[in-house]
Parts: sequence; C-alpha cells; structure tokens
Amino acid sequence: MLQVYTGNGKGKTTAAIGLAIRALGAGMNIYIMQFMKSLAYSEQKILSNMAPHITLETTGKPFFIAEEGMLTKEQIRSIGNVVIFPKGRPPKEYVEEITAGFRQAATKILSGNYDLAILDELSVALFFGLIERKTVENFLDEVPQETEVVITGRNAPDWLVERADLVTDMREVKHYYANGVAARRGIED
Repeated sequence: MLQVYTGNGKGKTTAAIGLAIRALGAGMNIYIMQFMKSLAYSEQKILSNMAPHITLETTGKPFFIAEEGMLTKEQIRSIGNVVIFPKGRPPKEYVEEITAGFRQAATKILSGNYDLAILDELSVALFFGLIERKTVENFLDEVPQETEVVITGRNAPDWLVERADLVTDMREVKHYYANGVAARRGIED
C-alpha cells in the first residue's frame, strides 16, 4: 500500500515514526529517508539506535527553503537560516542533493529488504521542484508489492493523492506558533 500524510497540521512525521515503531514491534524491517533535514531532530537519536531493524538516512541542507513571496519578512526573521529562490527555479545544488538522496533511498527500498519505507518530507521536495514527478512515479511503479510506502509532507501533489491507497490530511485548527511559541525540544524537534 501507499500511504500519504499531508496537510498544514502538525504530526505528519510523528505519525510516520509511530507507524515505524508499530512495524518494529511486529518484527518488520524499516527504512526511513528524511528529505530536506539534517541530523538535528530528537527522534533521530533513538531511531538510529534501532539498527539493523530501522535504517535512518537524511538528505538535505541545514536551512529552510522557500519560493519568493511565500514568507513575510517577519517569518523569514523568525526562521533564521532561509534560502529564498524564484518560483520554479530551486537552487541547482539542492536539486542535485535531493535527487541523489532519492536515488539512494530507491536503491535500498527496491532491494526488497524492507517491509516499511518512509519517505519523510518527499511531498515538500516535490512541491518545490527538488525532485521530478516522473522519477517518483517510476520508483512507485517498481516498489515490491510487499513493501508499504509512506510519503509525508505538506502540499502533496494531486497525482500522488490520487495514486495513494490511504491519505491523511492533517488540518491545523489551532497552533501555539501563532502566539509566538517556538519549536520545543522533544515536541517539534
């Protein structure tokens, strides 16, 4: 099955990691590739210690990216390390890095050694044009039937939502970020 966790609400990665823990409890082997993330998140410490049953890899740079006009000046200041690029023209070196990371993930997943594969933030990479649709579609066509695939991230494209067997749209109803509460260790990072 193909599962997609998308939407503007909090909890997409958290839900995928919860599924990984459930699968681990059932004796499954899990592969996780986190796109657009470096090794800076709390969950990565524990997941890395669960080898060989969980393989965790990351690809991306330690900064936030956004297209011109997506963020206000205040948002840019509050985020800090942000790379802004013209719509449809993401930084070439970032595209190359994400594409190489995807190829690496695809090779491992297509090996048939994993029961569950989580491609965290892949929807965001697709949204920003960091990975081509055709590349992802070709991969999905080749995934072994017995491998469950989970793709997370905001702005899942319509074609991916249509193709998925399960889609969860996490809708933000209320978030303390609006009141100036920054990301909290162990909760958001």
